[in-house]
Amino acid sequence: MVFSAWMVWVVVAILFIILEIFTAGFAVMCFSLGAAAAAICDACHLGLVWQLAAFALFSALALAFIRPAVIKMFYKDKTNVKTNGDAMVGRTVRVTETIDPENHVGCVSVDGSDWRAVSEDGSVIEKGNNVEIVKRDSIILTVRTKTQE
Repeated sequence: MVFSAWMVWVVVAILFIILEIFTAGFAVMCFSLGAAAAAICDACHLGLVWQLAAFALFSALALAFIRPAVIKMFYKDKTNVKTNGDAMVGRTVRVTETIDPENHVGCVSVDGSDWRAVSEDGSVIEKGNNVEIVKRDSIILTVRTKTQE
């Protein structure tokens, strides 16, 4: 079985797409676009020099123009992107076990997982109430009663 150069370029493009899944920042995907352009060059019967030039040019153009647009679209505020546990602060959640600071008990449910919780002002918050997460300290969330709007 003989492989054409365009088939090799398509495989390279697919490998870059797979690699992009495991990385962040859309940088590797730009090389995939370059490989696709090189595959098109070979399909148009252009030589290896043209294929390499197309790969380099389209990869550079994608890095210069497409990547910043994609990054801007996905990261609206680059200076304050909350991730992991910090993204919980400000969310409204339901109390699943009465929060009682005196007995050191209390849990809230966040996306189906129970988290240990304490009240911000030291008050008792009954099971079933909605609360707002105001702080996260390791695995303990500090909450306050959600004000009615």
